[in-house]
Amino acid sequence: MVNSGRSVPAVVCLANLCVALCVGAALKPDVVLENSATTLNHSMVLVQRMEALLTQGNGSDVSLRVQTLNTDEVKVIQVHSLVLTLQSDMFEELLQTRNSTAMVLRETPDCAAVFDKFIRYLYCGDITVRLNQAIPLHKLASKYHVWDLQQGLTQYMTQHLSSDSPTGHVVAWYQYATQIGDVSLQNSCLQYLSWNLSSVLQSAEWSSVSPELMLSLLQRSDLVLQSELELYEALEAWINQNQPSGETAENALKAIRYAMISPRHLFHLQKKSSLMLKYYESVRDLLFLAFQFHSASPVQLAKYLDVNCSLFTPRNYLSPAWGSPWVINNPTRDDRSFSFQTQLGPSGCDASKRVTWNALFSPRWLPLSVRSAYPEQGSLQPTRTDGGRPRIIVTPATSSPDFAGVSFQKTIIVSARKQGKVVVRHVYNFHQSTEEAGDFLLEADLQRRASEYLIDSSLYLHIIVKPLYHSLIVAKK
Repeated sequence: MVNSGRSVPAVVCLANLCVALCVGAALKPDVVLENSATTLNHSMVLVQRMEALLTQGNGSDVSLRVQTLNTDEVKVIQVHSLVLTLQSDMFEELLQTRNSTAMVLRETPDCAAVFDKFIRYLYCGDITVRLNQAIPLHKLASKYHVWDLQQGLTQYMTQHLSSDSPTGHVVAWYQYATQIGDVSLQNSCLQYLSWNLSSVLQSAEWSSVSPELMLSLLQRSDLVLQSELELYEALEAWINQNQPSGETAENALKAIRYAMISPRHLFHLQKKSSLMLKYYESVRDLLFLAFQFHSASPVQLAKYLDVNCSLFTPRNYLSPAWGSPWVINNPTRDDRSFSFQTQLGPSGCDASKRVTWNALFSPRWLPLSVRSAYPEQGSLQPTRTDGGRPRIIVTPATSSPDFAGVSFQKTIIVSARKQGKVVVRHVYNFHQSTEEAGDFLLEADLQRRASEYLIDSSLYLHIIVKPLYHSLIVAKK
């Protein structure tokens, strides 16, 4: 019911509402204040009555006519100017300049579809959000200066990156964050895509990646995926489906790290990949460098090339040649050791050489005096320091002349279950000089069975060892 230009009925209605809350009020004995004072809490009743006030339109003094852009669709909502003014300075300004009891608001289709949900939040202070509603609700909260809702929706998106959706949503959220300049949300989306890229490549969401996002991803060294070949094949599928400009395709192909692909697969791509045949001239020099990298040892290559560039830098590859998964059951129980093998390096000269690595996990800090050798797998129970925190150490089982000039970066990937889906929770990097990750699980509470770092009371790790040659290489002058 619309009243002609007067706001008094809304005030009276709200005043009566507050009076009604006090009638027949029950005591809340579990909240005791000073001087034996007791709090009367009827906030839930107030929310229910505010919702009824909106639904029934009693005492309404403003009629919102929400028009969907480029259509004839109009949604009419009876509201109270006092409520809108209290919640939004933008609504306050709009209401002050109106010249009738009706106010026309023009919204895009996605925002118009959730506008009644948005208005209900102004009355009740709570809202139920679906993945596909996050962006339009965030747009409305930003447009009408409802900052608490805007902040809450940003937090919602950050916490629901791993939720399942038919066509995916992280790419859309990233693009929206880029559009509005929300750097924090943008970085959260980019990190999630990077750390879970192998699963993203297999999803329907991959085809929706924009050229700008594609190039941003390809520049990163922290991508978690099976191999560089998997990335090339996914890029080929993306280019074939999206048909980007020739410049975009060339730049994307130049960002592939061909030296991380075996010579056998490189030969196959040269002969069988239609994309490679089309853009061969653009990447010919990179392929030539990759074949040189595979044909000579890094020491010999250093005499002629500077390999301190991304082409020769591994990403986080999950294939067995680069590392191994490690599941630690009941991680707080005792210290554990684990041995695994990797290739010495991705170069054709080193790929057949194996390196054995020993990993030690301790749920608490392990003093230097008891860091003894641990050549066999199993549980170790040295003296531990109380009040410590989890530590992990990864060292080679033996030394070798082949290690000369090579530094090894260790990467520890921690997986967790979020919204029922196993995703990468954190990635830790450390180098040969330190032998351990100082910030490893720094914020994790492994004592809690419901810890977000555990899956069924177990710690799921994947250890990757990446040989880097830049400390060795000096370009020939």
